Amino acid sequence: MNNKNFKRYTVTAALPYANGPLHIGHLAGCYVPSDIYVRYLRSQGREVAYICGSDEHGVAITIKAVKEGKTPQQVVDQYHEMMKGSFKQFGISFDHYSRTSAQVHHETAQGFFTDLYEKGEFLEQTTEQYYDEEAGQFLADRYIEGICPKCGNEHAYGDQCEKCGSSLSPTDLINPKSKLSGRTPVLKETKHWFLDLARYQPFLKKWILEDHADDWKNNVLGQCRSWLEAGDGLQARSMTRDLDWGIKVPLEGADGKVLYVWFDAPIGYISSTKEWAAEKGIDWQPYWKDQDTKLVHFIGKDNIVFHCIIFPAILKTHGGYVLPENVPANEFLNLEGEKISTSRNWAVWLHEYLEEFPGKQDVLRYVLTANAPETKDNDFTWKDFQGRNNSELVAIYGNFVNRAVVLTQKFYQGEVPARGELRGYDKGVLSALEEFPEKIAASIERYRFREALSIVMDFARLGNKYLADTEPWKEIKTDPERTKTILNIALNIAANLAIVSEPFLPFTASKLFEMFGMDQVSWSHAGNGKLLSEGKTLGKMGLLFEKIEDETVEKQVQKLLDSKKMNEAANAPVAPMKELITYDDFAKLDLRVVTILEAEPMPKSKKLLKLKVDIGLGHRTVLSGVADHFAPEFLVGKQVTMLINLAPRKMMGTDSEGMILMAEDKDGKLKLLQPHEGTANGSTIS
Repeated sequence: MNNKNFKRYTVTAALPYANGPLHIGHLAGCYVPSDIYVRYLRSQGREVAYICGSDEHGVAITIKAVKEGKTPQQVVDQYHEMMKGSFKQFGISFDHYSRTSAQVHHETAQGFFTDLYEKGEFLEQTTEQYYDEEAGQFLADRYIEGICPKCGNEHAYGDQCEKCGSSLSPTDLINPKSKLSGRTPVLKETKHWFLDLARYQPFLKKWILEDHADDWKNNVLGQCRSWLEAGDGLQARSMTRDLDWGIKVPLEGADGKVLYVWFDAPIGYISSTKEWAAEKGIDWQPYWKDQDTKLVHFIGKDNIVFHCIIFPAILKTHGGYVLPENVPANEFLNLEGEKISTSRNWAVWLHEYLEEFPGKQDVLRYVLTANAPETKDNDFTWKDFQGRNNSELVAIYGNFVNRAVVLTQKFYQGEVPARGELRGYDKGVLSALEEFPEKIAASIERYRFREALSIVMDFARLGNKYLADTEPWKEIKTDPERTKTILNIALNIAANLAIVSEPFLPFTASKLFEMFGMDQVSWSHAGNGKLLSEGKTLGKMGLLFEKIEDETVEKQVQKLLDSKKMNEAANAPVAPMKELITYDDFAKLDLRVVTILEAEPMPKSKKLLKLKVDIGLGHRTVLSGVADHFAPEFLVGKQVTMLINLAPRKMMGTDSEGMILMAEDKDGKLKLLQPHEGTANGSTIS
């Protein structure tokens, strides 16, 4: 474990794909924990560059573009701005948020590729790769889905199975299918440039499994070990792809080829840092090349191999760059007991949360941290969201601060009262106050943010218990001087609480800093039992947190269920075509436009309606099983389509003399087939 003191910190958060909005899984995976860490470092007075940006060259982008009938550029422009705005509104405090379509990124990524190529690090190979004959293009890894040969997952990608975490090649998949056409692809020869990862295996094994065995998370070490200690070891991996969207391979004879997204995306951290430094008028290189810089990558578990094996191998081979000191990857966050799925719309979208819960950014930050999937997959439920808000943020944190401030305003016109003689209990509380910041800091330094937050809440509990035990609202009647001491200590606990909770609850802390008149506070001030000057006038403060009612969370759960149902209906398979018929078969059908004259429920039947229709040749009686879909009065007067030469059929003692035709949606809802304008009864349909 490296215990050296660093001059500066370069902290990165995984570049999100610009192919859709952000959801709570993204936030819990890397953005909330990285923001907590960076806010803490800044409060410590440490020099930090917090870097991120949109990943705009992934296959996911081109798939989204095809699906929406847009160009890839239109897709990334839309979602880059959406994500950037959502991050800012949610309080993710990046120093710079860039995008991989930026010119500086193209130049930086191509520069890395050229450097490795000139050093002879690539293996140039002509191999057979999957090709979609219908789409007329080679298929990148994520354009292919099939059955994982290791765990049987039916939706494994051509480069990785997200269920078991295994690294795959497209040809490993069982029953591969193209995501473009759905057809089985064929193998076709193509030339690419491969990074021979086996050459870096000894270095990577020592660097990860020995040098960082004590300070990296077990889930990260475990996944790296599965790669590095596998029987066949690390394999050569192609760093180029056959695509027309991405960073062009800077070689002659490489037309139609772009850099592999996982070659170019991590380099985006470097190019984003270059942009940030240029805007500030400073040198970017110390943040990536000075050995006194601590580099930390915050990612989700599906990105471990790229940040721990491929990117470090590239940096090591290029030379001159620092390697990550830590890669504190989180596991996955599930939603209401199911895996978050953007394709099924089973997600809590950040931009929608910000609209529907205005001013409650800290509530979501709190719940995602308290429930963080730091060592194993965890679950977000709206009931837990409500419970943690009401029983912890409102009842403990908010209740303590509110009581301390309201009593001060009531008894002392909002001025911090003078502290008098201390009793043993007071001294014990002040002693505990001094210890909390160090405990919280120790957990943050070890990337144990859930543990750190629980200590913050214990700090709030200390204040709550102190007020409950000392009862200043009663003490004021018999001992006003003692009451001053109690509220002085309570207010100082609250002021200290604001400092140590700022990394977790920045909007709440900002309100408290303003109310207490605390300017330019830092972590070094925390633990001071006399943080507030006696006689200082407190500012105004409303409620820090509000109770969330059952109706609110029930609405969110129903929203999830409705969106899931709609998505399933939209993606339900269309009924297969029936066997072919001849024109003569069709000509036998006599289809006419008719008008429904009367409609009434059929006695003793829940499904049938009895209809009287005018077919232009007279009136007919038709029994139709549509009672679950239409009210009788709705149908009266409607012109519809009817098969009039269907042989009569006796149903419940009544002859049905034809069939009203309907269209059935994917969700099973019936629609009337009507002429778009009034038509004479008996008009034929041909």
